[in-house]
Amino acid sequence: MHPDSDSKAPRWGRRKESRPAELMAAALDLFVERGFAATRLDEVAARAGVSKGTLYLYFSSKEDLFKAVVRETIVPMIHEYQRNVEQSDLPSDQLLPALFRRWWEMFGATKLAGIAKLIMAEAGNFPEVAEFFHTEVIEPNGALIAAVIQRGIRRGEFRAVDVEAMSHLLMAPLVLKAIWAHSFDCLCEKTSGLDAERILTAHADAALAALRAPAPATAPAPSKGSRS
Repeated sequence: MHPDSDSKAPRWGRRKESRPAELMAAALDLFVERGFAATRLDEVAARAGVSKGTLYLYFSSKEDLFKAVVRETIVPMIHEYQRNVEQSDLPSDQLLPALFRRWWEMFGATKLAGIAKLIMAEAGNFPEVAEFFHTEVIEPNGALIAAVIQRGIRRGEFRAVDVEAMSHLLMAPLVLKAIWAHSFDCLCEKTSGLDAERILTAHADAALAALRAPAPATAPAPSKGSRS
């Protein structure tokens, strides 16, 4: 195919191919702004510049659209994190803080964190949506943190701990900060939380203090005059 053939394709042809992405972008904005229950498909279609009937050509329901948004935005990030961990040569006490920071940059500090707020707020009313998010996002993310902890234990860099419980404890403050950013931080300066950089630094320090393996005991130096 000629390299310029795509640019010479009819505008309506390129537009049709881009519609799913445009619909998902509009849906993400509305899900974050209004929540799951209050988001209407006709509003998603209008924001994407298409009819509601056109939306149904690509997505059969609001639940189907939500799942597509998650699978196209959040799930690929988790896969990227997994590859980075598998390929990393960093000591575990450097890899774990780097993972926290990458998670914040790609998720916590972006509009995607509004999805976590949505799930926490509406899980009881939409259990199937919550179960989907748990399976596709929460479980793999927890498994990733657990893999880093297990890696550190295996290499003697971390002490033996309850890996599953520790992975939950390590993610909880970051998720809370992300949800806070989409609730109280949006109100006024008085209710805004601590700067994210301070949170990340303190969290990494606390995590490593809890995980680092103790230094090996050294034999006491022989006293003067002792015989070998």
